[in-house]
Amino acid sequence: MFTIKQQLSLDTTHEVLVVGMFEKNQPLDGIIAECDRRLGGQVSVLLKEGDISAKKKQISKVHTLNQAGVKRLYFVGLGKEEALTFDLLREAFGKLFKTLKQAKRTEAAIALDTFVTKDIDANDAAHALSEAYYLATYEFPGYKQKKNEPEKRIESITIYTEADQAEIEASVFVGSVYGKATNSARTLVNTPSNLLTAADLANYAVELANKYEFEYEILEKDDMEKLGMGAFLAVNQGSKNPPKMIVLKYQGKETWENVIGLVGKGVTFDTGGYSLKPRESMVDMKTDMAGAAAVLGTMEIIGELRPEQNVVAVIPATDNMISGEAFKPDDVITSMSGKTIEVKNTDAEGRLILADAITYAKHHGASYLIDVATLTGGVIVALGVHTTGAMTNNEALFEQVLEASAETGEFIWRLPITEKDKERVRSSKIADLNNSPGREGHAIMGGAFLGEFAEDTPWVHLDIAGTSVTSKEHDLGPSGATGVMVRTLATLVERFE
Repeated sequence: MFTIKQQLSLDTTHEVLVVGMFEKNQPLDGIIAECDRRLGGQVSVLLKEGDISAKKKQISKVHTLNQAGVKRLYFVGLGKEEALTFDLLREAFGKLFKTLKQAKRTEAAIALDTFVTKDIDANDAAHALSEAYYLATYEFPGYKQKKNEPEKRIESITIYTEADQAEIEASVFVGSVYGKATNSARTLVNTPSNLLTAADLANYAVELANKYEFEYEILEKDDMEKLGMGAFLAVNQGSKNPPKMIVLKYQGKETWENVIGLVGKGVTFDTGGYSLKPRESMVDMKTDMAGAAAVLGTMEIIGELRPEQNVVAVIPATDNMISGEAFKPDDVITSMSGKTIEVKNTDAEGRLILADAITYAKHHGASYLIDVATLTGGVIVALGVHTTGAMTNNEALFEQVLEASAETGEFIWRLPITEKDKERVRSSKIADLNNSPGREGHAIMGGAFLGEFAEDTPWVHLDIAGTSVTSKEHDLGPSGATGVMVRTLATLVERFE
């Protein structure tokens, strides 16, 4: 897919040559000046007339009309050089690749060094480019009958740079891994729940384990009953599909210590149970396993890059259905930890399955816990659809998650858990905990509830209810699943101290 070369010549045959362009007043230089000379000064003219723009994320196309081996020049506007960030560069590449895809181009060359600044080196640019390529050109295949016409897509990209070839290849590889794994998570989330049951999710995890030589364990209903996973089993009671507790283990150190536990909510469809969702709220509840998908995408990156860390991934997978067997408001259930829970809302089911999963992750030696879940509508009310809500019991761990999220552009914002919040979660008159003590601060109630099971283990909760899907197409992908938190969790694991 990607080829790295050093010598760029306009006489080499390419369908497309891509050049980065900054807003600056001085004369054209480098490859842009050479393009201008070849085209008899036309690049300068088109710049003056506004047909080529250096404004950020503007894509301008110029045909060379046989004045060069390169057929078309695509100029990518990058704005002011000092204002270019890694995030902005990745989005600019995303917009470029969407444009090339729409134009049905099959091949392109990229003058990588025209995207480099004093803050962004060639390795950063190569990572941004390859990650953006996979993210921006992603499409969920869907189930429509295929048309007969052959599909045209970009099949090869040549990257020209003076930088060290081996280093650029490594950066392209890492960016590609990040992009592809995020897309794997997107596909899981986009898949309809009749085609992605708990068993299907477990089979997918086993395939990952076999491919990357992870240890794995799939707990069946009988195993959960023996272990006393009453919270998880209660949610599954109304379903004809059996639950699965999925465990993947990656050992990157000699001894099994300092283990990072990644816990992902895997509700494959959520009706709300007897606290039934209204019709419009139930549509798209196939995406209620986006936390599980994020953890599986992270494990794909870990499998490819083999960091020197220990990781255990735990995914409780089930749907939340209605039947004569289903659990009900006012039921009291006993979690694996021994804590009893009064169920006030069967639609607050994610925290119930995660409670047992968190306990089980600790049982597998997790020294640090990060759970990721489409947990509450309340987080969307609080933070909107571009920011993931976070809660924690440990500042040092949270800082590392925050840094990873800033690096990947998957922004998080911390919500507080106070003693008053903990008192509300413990407010049941007949059980240790109440799973839904009211609408006020609902996102915080979900986090505070999970904190009761993390106990003293350093823990961060990520509520991705608003960020796991998007209704609009964007520079780095289509509408639908975003694959949010795959890259953040993978970056956290890679950099973890």
